[in-house]
Amino acid sequence: MESPGLVVHGQAAPFSTALRSLVNSPRYSDVCFVVGQERQEVFAHRCLLACRCNFFQRLLSTELGPGLPSPVVLSTVPAEAFLAVLEFLYTNSVKLHRHSVAVTFGLGPLQERCITFIEAHSQEALRTRGFLELSAAALLPLLRSDKLSVDEAELVRAARNWARVGAAVLERPPAEVAAPVVQELRLALLAPAELSALEEQNRREPLIPVEQIADAWKCHALRRGDAARGAPCRRRRGTLPREHHRFLDLPLK
Repeated sequence: MESPGLVVHGQAAPFSTALRSLVNSPRYSDVCFVVGQERQEVFAHRCLLACRCNFFQRLLSTELGPGLPSPVVLSTVPAEAFLAVLEFLYTNSVKLHRHSVAVTFGLGPLQERCITFIEAHSQEALRTRGFLELSAAALLPLLRSDKLSVDEAELVRAARNWARVGAAVLERPPAEVAAPVVQELRLALLAPAELSALEEQNRREPLIPVEQIADAWKCHALRRGDAARGAPCRRRRGTLPREHHRFLDLPLK
């Protein structure tokens, strides 16, 4: 049996630096994107994008035919976000600012890193403009996380603020904007007085389905059993203790 050959590893930093120099560089570029409302031209390299990201593999195989490629128009993607995506694809690292970029292009590893950062800095993240600009698809995995370092009452307020901003931008009712994400709020973690106050606020400003609030009251009433088990009653890392939590018997993993 032939012995395996010696594997030689070069230094990662010079390799990353060399590839970063190709981000948005017309040198050797074979595809051009027209990005954002400003229609900014961004240059890239088809083979690298296609092998690194399924989104681009599908896009480039359908958009571009043989010969010289035409510009690919992505008018709804901010240029800053698109360039951040390219930098991550080229170098496997990127310094993120306020834009959400992972979900649109299906970048699982980048999305996971973003979520991990937000889990560790939840309260600060919820107060940023970037949080209010998240899409519903980007917000969902956050609300499903057990590791958010924030209490549920604050998370409910943040979700309401997010829905208000989205309603103003999309010119749709807040309840309609919030519908894809509010199911992930764990209302049973709130104390009865907090739940009553939420119910009253919800009458004035509908956001959460009444059935979801009823399920939270059911969890309070039964205290034990199946109703007190599962995601709606599972405490997060930052959940503040309340008297009724002793009935949940679901320690944080």
